[in-house]
Amino acid sequence: MKMNFEVDCTPEEARRFLGLPDVTRANEAYVDAVMKAMQGAGSLDQIQEFTKQFAPMGQLGMKMFQNIMEAGASMATGGKK
Repeated sequence: MKMNFEVDCTPEEARRFLGLPDVTRANEAYVDAVMKAMQGAGSLDQIQEFTKQFAPMGQLGMKMFQNIMEAGASMATGGKK
């Protein structure tokens, strides 16, 4: 038996329903800090270097996130990863 449910709600309603914390202010502070730092960057190379350093755990964190996304996509399409 297969059942499908469709829920029509806003992201805010979904966050509250799932009991997730409201991180709006933390996100705004993070975005503001990134924007201020980017304004001081003079070239594309400086921006790229800055983003590597600013991301949680730098390059390693980006690679780990990429691996998680690839594994999830593989599993969703029937892969064995």
